[in-house]
Amino acid sequence: MLFLVLSILCSVIVGVIFKITRKYKGNPTQIVAFNYVVALALCYFTFSPNLSEIDSTAPWNIYIAIGVLLPFVFLSLMASIKHIGIVKTDAAQRLSLFIPILAAWFIFKEEFNTYKIVGIVVGFLALLFILRKQSENTENKWFFPAAVLIGFGVIDILFKQVALYTTLPYPTSLFVVFCIAFSVAILIALYEMGSKKIKLEPKNILFGALVGIFNFGNILFYLKAHKAFAENPSTVFAGMNMGVIILGSLVGLLFFKEKLSKINFFGIFLALISIIFIVISQFK
Repeated sequence: MLFLVLSILCSVIVGVIFKITRKYKGNPTQIVAFNYVVALALCYFTFSPNLSEIDSTAPWNIYIAIGVLLPFVFLSLMASIKHIGIVKTDAAQRLSLFIPILAAWFIFKEEFNTYKIVGIVVGFLALLFILRKQSENTENKWFFPAAVLIGFGVIDILFKQVALYTTLPYPTSLFVVFCIAFSVAILIALYEMGSKKIKLEPKNILFGALVGIFNFGNILFYLKAHKAFAENPSTVFAGMNMGVIILGSLVGLLFFKEKLSKINFFGIFLALISIIFIVISQFK
């Protein structure tokens, strides 16, 4: 249970750091790029991936797709937290689980029971209520949470495909993905520095390092939690998604004074109900 709690904490702390960077006017692209520098280093020294095992038979098309998507989704995550806050962004990110579920239904023709169907319907209702615009807020940018939801959902599908490739250990595949994501983020940062004359600032390196530490911590502890609950993965699935929504909501409301309407609160409640139905469906 400790690993699950640590994974939830790391996930929410990443959002908190992104929120703080707005106050200090951090550059999102530089922060994301340096995040991958630290994540790469931690991945290498923690898992000791055997890079000599990587060859042309590896699923490079999936590696490249994830590596390209990750920086853009992270930038959308930062923008979403900036414009609509931690509470709604965390909820949108966690409800991205419906993308792989729908893919399993429509693409892979997986059979669904009543609990899973109810969970999906309630989840969509939750999104409508959570992301409902407050009339006095004219700065909401709904493109960003939508990009977060769809982006993380697609990445989840791709990572599941990577997990099916058992020739390479998962940490080795993860290291390769981080390398590609870092390359893409660096290219974007260099383009900004060249075309927009944006300077490299130490604060962005610091913020990036912090994000990288907790981003990797989230992944590491999540994997350890799944190993500890190997016979009951639904516990990890439910605990992670519900834990992030609840803790993220508390942090956003108490520390950053984010304003939510009663309808938004109802949406968060529905999101938790939806996840419960999805978990129950795994046992039926």
